[in-house]
Amino acid sequence: MYKFRRSVVKRWAAGVGIALLTAAPTLANASDKIIHDAEYYILEAQNKDKWAVEDKSLDEKLAEFRKQNGGAPPNIFYILIDDIGFGDLGSATLNSIRGYSTPAINEFAREGMRLSRMYTEPSCTPTRVAFMTGRQPHRNGMGNTSVDISGFGLAGKEVTLAEVLSAAGYNTSHVGKWHMGDIKEAWPNFQGFDYASFPIHQQGQLTIFHDDAADEEVSIGIGDNNYDDRFTLDRWLRTDASSMVTGVEGIRGENVREVYMEPGERWTEAKYHEMNVRYQQQAKEQLRKLAKGYKPFFLQYWPLYPLTGPRTKTDNYTTPNGGTYVEKMKLVDRWIGELMSEMDELGIADKTLVIIMGDNGHFTKYSPQSGYTPMIFRGGKGDTTEGGVRVDAFARWPGMIKAGSVVGDIVHVSDLFSTIARLGGAVDNTPTDRIIDGIDQTSLLLNGETHGRRDYVFIYNINKLEAVVKEQYKLAIPDGNLDNAILADFFDLFRDPQEKYPVSTEIGAWGGAKFVRMIQRHLARKAKYPDEGPATGMPYEGIDNLRPESQAAVQEFLFMMKTPRL
Repeated sequence: MYKFRRSVVKRWAAGVGIALLTAAPTLANASDKIIHDAEYYILEAQNKDKWAVEDKSLDEKLAEFRKQNGGAPPNIFYILIDDIGFGDLGSATLNSIRGYSTPAINEFAREGMRLSRMYTEPSCTPTRVAFMTGRQPHRNGMGNTSVDISGFGLAGKEVTLAEVLSAAGYNTSHVGKWHMGDIKEAWPNFQGFDYASFPIHQQGQLTIFHDDAADEEVSIGIGDNNYDDRFTLDRWLRTDASSMVTGVEGIRGENVREVYMEPGERWTEAKYHEMNVRYQQQAKEQLRKLAKGYKPFFLQYWPLYPLTGPRTKTDNYTTPNGGTYVEKMKLVDRWIGELMSEMDELGIADKTLVIIMGDNGHFTKYSPQSGYTPMIFRGGKGDTTEGGVRVDAFARWPGMIKAGSVVGDIVHVSDLFSTIARLGGAVDNTPTDRIIDGIDQTSLLLNGETHGRRDYVFIYNINKLEAVVKEQYKLAIPDGNLDNAILADFFDLFRDPQEKYPVSTEIGAWGGAKFVRMIQRHLARKAKYPDEGPATGMPYEGIDNLRPESQAAVQEFLFMMKTPRL
């Protein structure tokens, strides 16, 4: 099991002090136990005997699979789709309501299990951090989403699922969106992946405020041809998407190189489309390469589509819906179908756990032109209502997960970390010196509904606790501050999935004090294991072919960070 000792290397650039955190893993005592949040122990105290019986049977099932699979655990293929709200994947009926179709994912859903109560974090970065580390991102300072040069990211001392599986003998590859920082230690090839192809930033730069998007007013107040700059004094105010680093590639522990972007070249929607096509092709190439290896593999594919900005750069709109995101989601669905067919041709489908899910609710700021609005739940990306944190999620593992099954047990995205670690025989590599929010949900996957081990979720907006779910009951916490739950809004999510009709007295009368104590236990646990900030460092350091305009953009950032001390 990993613990870490920290060393801090101070690097000073352009008069600005930035602490670069580095971490070296060391083995912890094998008798250490994984530390969970306080609420888990409430459930364990009441269910441990049942769970012990289940675990014995699960160990036998997994051992039998390994025996039939040449002694190896399953391959893991994880596909995370950006900003796609609940109800828009996996159902022909709901597809019909929306006016488009996702036939490949619908078929995938029929072949596996639908996790109908999958919770994520409210936006891109925190969900990805929760999956990769098994920890809610308020614990490591990664609860916010950065769209520009920022100089921070996921700390090297965090232990990712890729590191956990790699230590257990897995080959690891990442393709597509990453969005966990613009500093070297935060990049996937320094977080356990043997190979990584990814953009340093995200779709804000890549499709929302580049030149083409500015010309169509996807973003306003930006672009040389779009306003009279006679009153503009601050030429650094408007971020230049083309000056930021775009896509990079690299291998484990080595510097990366920016690809398909030359000095002086402008970033366009055409180049964004080429990047998406390239990532799909690389995902397929990595699948083929990994399938030929003698080790199990962990392949992570996080498409950038369906997010797309300029409408006129799409030649044909082929759905009754006609939305920009909807058109690209149709393409992503086709690509996923191709990857599933590739697995069949490679003969690895029965050896591989595949999970397909969204990362948070719809990007409602671009509704309805995107083609998407919240369908079942209220709210979208950035919200702590159900529409911001409930997503479609499906898991398929032929012969191990029952086809066509639907489970109503609560799952949080961090649970996938702990569950996959167990399936991969890598539990002993999980760190034991920090809280792991992820709960092992192997029993739910292999035994089906009612075999989950979570009935609660703490829902944060960055660092502020804004809601708590327990069973089907949800407590909204105004301004993240709550002294008396009987005065707050409770919702029954089965009766009121849109959270429009509070039942505060009806629930608060018997449950208010229990919810307050639940929050108090959670906060006391945080006091014992305090939250920390992200790693900080020099943006783009570790890119061997950094373009001159990107170097200049970093200098602008450094100077602006220095001005409070001038």
